[in-house]
Amino acid sequence: MGALIKVGIVTAPKIEFEQRAHTFVLKDVRIGIGFHWDRHEDQEFQGELEIIKAKGEWTKGECLYTAINTLDLEDYLCSVISSEMNANSPMELLKAHAVISRSWAMRAMQHPNHEGYHVCADDHCQRYEGLRRMNQRAVQAVRETAGQVLTANGEICDCRYHKCCGGRTEVWSTCWEDRDVPYIQSVECPYCGKAAHHTSLLRTVLNDYDQETRDFHDWQVRYTASELSDIIRRKSGIDFGEIVDLVPLKRGPSGRIYELEIIGTKHRQIISKELTIRLWLSDSCLYSSWFTIHHTPYTLHLHGHGWGHGAGLCQIGAAQMAAEGYTYQQILAHYYVGTRLSTTTR
Repeated sequence: MGALIKVGIVTAPKIEFEQRAHTFVLKDVRIGIGFHWDRHEDQEFQGELEIIKAKGEWTKGECLYTAINTLDLEDYLCSVISSEMNANSPMELLKAHAVISRSWAMRAMQHPNHEGYHVCADDHCQRYEGLRRMNQRAVQAVRETAGQVLTANGEICDCRYHKCCGGRTEVWSTCWEDRDVPYIQSVECPYCGKAAHHTSLLRTVLNDYDQETRDFHDWQVRYTASELSDIIRRKSGIDFGEIVDLVPLKRGPSGRIYELEIIGTKHRQIISKELTIRLWLSDSCLYSSWFTIHHTPYTLHLHGHGWGHGAGLCQIGAAQMAAEGYTYQQILAHYYVGTRLSTTTR
């Protein structure tokens, strides 16, 4: 057995599970938390189950508990690449994803960002949805890339990725800290636009609930002033009054807004970073912060592109590259500039 990773699956006042011969089933696991595909499902896992009291976590006066799954890193990756994308995806996409998911996970194991476990199981970290979506293709992709990671300057890369860039990827500073990472550059991606019209490919690479999202490359949202005012008040906790205007102040190289001024009749404020913008302007979360704003006498129209933060690998673009015959090494080199494919003994 290799390195073990600890994954926090679900945190709730009550954890319900069913023990089976070699696996266990967690009941009512919430996935896509806060996003437009938010839902609950039962999930089956291999490895060990531990339930701990969530430190400092309370809801409605009740103590919360966290279910933690401990398993081999390579087994974890088989599930991740089947949860992030469909395990029937082109093999070169699955291999590319195994490499970047391994790279990201190994960095997270060195610097855990959760109390009591290394990573969570949802989109905050990497999707990890157990055994149900796995098949032998995913196992093959992980085995054939065993131990492979991306490195830069002798260190394992922080390989961020997203669903669809919309035509160009984004840089680190637009999304997270005010710094740039040399291998997370803005690169052109004509591939996800092709895939958006490639229905048979999308059926192969997207899992069931992701196939509900059809307008991921080019999308529109329409609000009345009162609707948008209510959403922003609820999501931000600030009463702006009636929203008068949204003014993009700074955009990243892909076009994603990372500084936006919200102007209301009672308050005006500048907000930063793409995720905050996406969360404040939607009941769930906007597909991306790459949008333009069009006013009519009674509504605001947002015309947008892409799904996700846009930095690193574009999953749907990478799927199209694989379908066109690119190798996983070529896919990784396209999205992570100047990196090396290395093998670690863990």
